[in-house]
Amino acid sequence: MKLRKVTAASAAVLALAVTATACGSGDGGSGSGGGKKIKIGIKFDQPGIGQKTPQGYSGFDVDVATYVAKKLGYSADQIEWKESKSADRETMLQRGDVDFIAASYSITPERQQKVDFAGPYLLAHQDVLVRADDNSIKSPADLNSKKLCSVTGSTSAQNIKDKLAPKADLLKYPTYSACLNGLQNKAVDALTTDDSILAGYAAQPQFKGKFKLGGFKMTNENYGIGVKKGSDLKNKINKALQDMVADGSWKKAVDKNFGPAGYKNEPAPKIGDIKS
Repeated sequence: MKLRKVTAASAAVLALAVTATACGSGDGGSGSGGGKKIKIGIKFDQPGIGQKTPQGYSGFDVDVATYVAKKLGYSADQIEWKESKSADRETMLQRGDVDFIAASYSITPERQQKVDFAGPYLLAHQDVLVRADDNSIKSPADLNSKKLCSVTGSTSAQNIKDKLAPKADLLKYPTYSACLNGLQNKAVDALTTDDSILAGYAAQPQFKGKFKLGGFKMTNENYGIGVKKGSDLKNKINKALQDMVADGSWKKAVDKNFGPAGYKNEPAPKIGDIKS
């Protein structure tokens, strides 16, 4: 009987040890590397920013996230990429579906109430993309009576109509790729969203030399890396972002992903410096 008690106690200790080990192995955000994974949210459908292709994942946000993950102790093959659509980002962080999100994620007061942000790591602006041979659009006011394309659900085109070009003819397409095809075929005169996103699309090989950015800088979009509210990853990611700028990796990522479109990027923003 005494032997049974000892055996039962030993079994209980062993079970607790196994449980603790199992729990520890699932902590993707500890930054300790080893055999663990880190889950990172990105866009899957934004060339130059975050795109899933048959060859893997590419884009500026992918390069930034990969660099950050390495600084946290994770190699590229330990990253589990998760698609983070715009409407799902806060929920994914709150539920713990991902450790952090780098997905053209503008820092806003409304979002800061729900999640924390490291960064910013890029200052983008709302802009327009036009055909390379079109010299008729030199300012936002020139969009009056022009066909202005944006994606269904986006507020970018409406912002221009409300504030800058009240006579613009707004057209809503389902995707940016559809807008680009319309721009190429002269069904529309301009496409509007963040300049970084526009540069990413225009930098695709099939569009090289066909489009140009207006350079209007109509809004400030401070891209940050989202983390769960109260997460200690925020400070670690901020340090990684500072290192990325300091060692030149940030500039290389900008040139690689946006350079072919003639994107005139802002200098790397200072951590915590959010432009209104």
